[in-house]
Amino acid sequence: MAVATRNGDWASHLGLRAGRWQGITVLALAVALLVALPLLFVARSVFSASGEIWSHLAATVLPTYLINSFWLVLGVGLGTLAIGVPAAWFVTMCRFPGRAILEIALLLPLAMPAYAIAFAYAGLLDFAGPVQSALRESFGWRRGDYWFPEIRSLPGAVWVMTAVLYPYVYMLARAAFLEQSVCALEVSRLMGRDPWRGFIEVAVPLARPALVAGVTLALMETLADFGAVQYLAVDTFTTGIFRTWFSLQDHAAASGLAALLMALVFLLIAAERFSRGEQRYHHTSGRYRPLPGYHLTGWRRALAILACTLPFLFGFAIPVGQLGLWAIQAAAHVDRAFLGQAAASIGLAAVAAVIAVLVAVLLAYAKRLSPTPLVAGAVRVAGLGYAVPGSVIAVGVLVPFAAADTALNSWSRSLLGMGPGLILSGTLFAVLYAYLVRFLAVSLGTVEAGLAKVTPSMDRAARSLGSTTGSTLRRVHAPMMAGSLLTAALLVFVDVMKELPATMILRPFDFTTLALETFERAADERLAEASLPALAIVVVGLIPVIVMSRAISAARPGTGGAP
Repeated sequence: MAVATRNGDWASHLGLRAGRWQGITVLALAVALLVALPLLFVARSVFSASGEIWSHLAATVLPTYLINSFWLVLGVGLGTLAIGVPAAWFVTMCRFPGRAILEIALLLPLAMPAYAIAFAYAGLLDFAGPVQSALRESFGWRRGDYWFPEIRSLPGAVWVMTAVLYPYVYMLARAAFLEQSVCALEVSRLMGRDPWRGFIEVAVPLARPALVAGVTLALMETLADFGAVQYLAVDTFTTGIFRTWFSLQDHAAASGLAALLMALVFLLIAAERFSRGEQRYHHTSGRYRPLPGYHLTGWRRALAILACTLPFLFGFAIPVGQLGLWAIQAAAHVDRAFLGQAAASIGLAAVAAVIAVLVAVLLAYAKRLSPTPLVAGAVRVAGLGYAVPGSVIAVGVLVPFAAADTALNSWSRSLLGMGPGLILSGTLFAVLYAYLVRFLAVSLGTVEAGLAKVTPSMDRAARSLGSTTGSTLRRVHAPMMAGSLLTAALLVFVDVMKELPATMILRPFDFTTLALETFERAADERLAEASLPALAIVVVGLIPVIVMSRAISAARPGTGGAP
């Protein structure tokens, strides 16, 4: 009896006790396992790949991939910090002309796909581009008479990735500065620190967790990027995976590279958490008054305007302006094909967003009903896909799907004399599955935040009135968290619109999206034609960026005038 009781307690602790919650708990665990399967298949490649494959990679391409990735990550990390932190401080704590506009404008590069800004700058700065052409015409130079930085290079890739990814650091730094108590800053002033030293010695240390999180997000996006580094001729793990898979047809080596890249990403996450260690950053005062708002004059005002304007110009205004000029040239050539690509992209993104939100609601609600270690762990594992590059997830989806299709066709031919062809791999089902794995975390975090705002007493009241678990979710929770559900769907929608590597690997042969069309036209140097789909993606991406900016501005505690 004692053993049975202990087993029953163990099952209850894991959330497996029979009862009214068993169905949703088991379903959530099954969905979490399904979402994690591609990552498990890729991780298995580390152990299944032969030593000969690893020796070949180590002797040929692996050192180049590691060196380029290291310098790319280092450059982007330092660049995003150098741009994002001062800009966030200026728009949060200082007052100068144009501040209200710049605090939103600094977020706009988030709407830019990295591959779009890469080919925009390549078109601007190449030898035949308008910048060098104007220099030669103005000074009478010819080829070889002058030096000009090469955009299609590792430093060029660092420049492009920094320009498009600094908003991650800016966004989280600004939120952290808004949450800081004025009292901490006042104490630093009483101790003789001027605003600049208070920023360095007080505000930045208090915001350190947010800064590290922002840099980590930027670096994960850097390691995951394919379109920008491929166009700028920089060999990284993502370009290597594509080249090994498609050009060399070496699927085992491609899987090994994907596994190694996934390990590097998880190592980056672990390093971020280890860097915090036991350190904690607390505010010792709970008093939140309006921020001081230092009124800048003279050279300080000019410095603030410059520090906030240049990132916006280089990360958004200049590339969008170039895309707009090209789009005007190509407007006469818009045909039904472009409209079809736009419709396909919007339809695919909408379906992916709905699926991601539904799955996120299932997982978040199961965790709310059965907050056990097993369910919480399963939900956490299901959200790991966002940290994994799309190319890695695509490999993790394609390998088991292709094996399943091969087995099914072999079995069908042996029984019926004919096979059904590709049912899983090479279909939109595989593409949507990869999107779910990749972007579930985006919707899951938003849904969990919205669900946490619904007091548990609402659940108890609904159950006391006879509502089932499903009806409580449908009639009570869903209406109260409608805004969160819409936000989650919108974020996933925009991410899917921009997604390139997973779509490129998994798409059906006769299917294309705006992201694919942008990259393929740019790769063929049809930059004017590539500008139209690129601009369409940017316009769609502006909506959540503006929503996020307003949410950050409203996040300061005590805005209601607390003393």
